[in-house]
Amino acid sequence: MRAVRSACFLLRRNHTLSWSRLRRQIQCLHTSVSCSTESSTSTDAKHDKYNQWNVPFQLKEPEYDFDYILDPDNLDAIRDNIAQRKGVGNIDLVVDLHRKFVNETNPGEKEKVRREFIQAVGEIPNISHPHSPVGEEDAAKLVDLVGTKREVTAGQPPLKTMLELGEQLGMLRTSNVAMTTGHTTYYFLDQFAMLEQALIRYTVDYLLHKGFQLVSVPDLLRPEIIESCGFKTTGDVAQVYRLDQSRHPDLCLIGTSEMSLAGYFMDEVQKANDLPIKLAAVSRCYRAETSRVEEELGLYRVHQFTKVEMFGVTGNKTGEEGNELLHELTEIEKTLFSQLDLHFRILDMPTAELGAPAHRKFDFEAWMPARQFWGEISSASNCTDYQSRRLHIKYRTDNDDDEIRHCTTVSPYVYNISSRFPKYSP
Repeated sequence: MRAVRSACFLLRRNHTLSWSRLRRQIQCLHTSVSCSTESSTSTDAKHDKYNQWNVPFQLKEPEYDFDYILDPDNLDAIRDNIAQRKGVGNIDLVVDLHRKFVNETNPGEKEKVRREFIQAVGEIPNISHPHSPVGEEDAAKLVDLVGTKREVTAGQPPLKTMLELGEQLGMLRTSNVAMTTGHTTYYFLDQFAMLEQALIRYTVDYLLHKGFQLVSVPDLLRPEIIESCGFKTTGDVAQVYRLDQSRHPDLCLIGTSEMSLAGYFMDEVQKANDLPIKLAAVSRCYRAETSRVEEELGLYRVHQFTKVEMFGVTGNKTGEEGNELLHELTEIEKTLFSQLDLHFRILDMPTAELGAPAHRKFDFEAWMPARQFWGEISSASNCTDYQSRRLHIKYRTDNDDDEIRHCTTVSPYVYNISSRFPKYSP
């Protein structure tokens, strides 16, 4: 306990932990241990306690909104939404499978059809926000423009990218890295490594000041959790690395801490008075996808990078809670980037760029003067109940009927260190 108090004293001195909060956590831990000791008097009880980690993982079946999906009055709107979002999903197949399921009398065949029906429903994307622009990437709507673009004057030496500057100063290495993933790998040295840590600390300190709780997340997750967040783990479009299944359980490397944070709330029921819950995480992120565009080579869109993520869980009483939280978190992003004196723009992304889970998404793009193009440095999405219905993230209302509803999840990332690091000039 003395060691715990010493460590927590340092944290408290940095304004990251209060003694009152620490005492409450220690009391809860002590109570939990005492109760566990009292209730585990028999050998069988102790055996069950320590073998709970061996229970096979099983994600419960999603709780889709069948009333909305199967309502004939909504079918045209769902078809239009699918067409506007790259055509992923087939509502007519869903309707046909449901009809087949209702009419099927053979139990074995009925169960087979039911599983096909559930899978088909899972392919239907989230409903798009009515203000989201319709179309491809070039249909994005400019929401805000912050800062001033740096122009290169006549006779001025060409600006250097961060890649060129880092290698010249001996603070960045992207050559002779074939022992890893080749051109999509980097080493930060000296001040560049310190700059990375400084940006992370700057962001985390601000988020703690804004009431976020910092979470250290696992890098390995079951593919079912990742799929439930809206990310494919198989097929041609998969961006996720899977471990060798012949040697390990079915596990994947996370592409973002959003996946781990969403899984943290799986199968839990929150109290309405505790919402919104706002978490922050710093993690390494792993992506099978990389860029082959010449302007993006170097530190842009690489296989692994460090990212600071915000993740929010809120209610769904009025339907606007998610949009309000999304606005709050995008304002935080705007403040962080403005204080760094970046020239950036905020875009309301069109339907074809929302992916399956997002209801609405805002992208932050910084002007990269050495490369003369806008590059994404952040993104924020309101996923409404897309993830919560798949992961059973719920809350208990404060009404007299004590109703339980699905939560709304909102997930922006603040900094993508390396993957979308702004290009600086000397």
